[in-house]
Amino acid sequence: MPQRTLRFRIKQDGRVEESVEGALGSSCYQLTEKLEEALGSVENREATSEAFLQPQEESHAITTELKSI
Repeated sequence: MPQRTLRFRIKQDGRVEESVEGALGSSCYQLTEKLEEALGSVENREATSEAFLQPQEESHAITTELKSI
């Protein structure tokens, strides 16, 4: 699982800027939804390039060799 980083900057006027790194696609919104509800209303949202990437599903191939007797 990739590392995700949330950064918060609290400005002098009390506004909070939040940035998320390492969350692809809509997972960013799922990751921060509860925090944003607790902090108040969202005034502005800017998507980074990561927001437009789709997460790759991990798949592992398992090869089994059967021998008949």
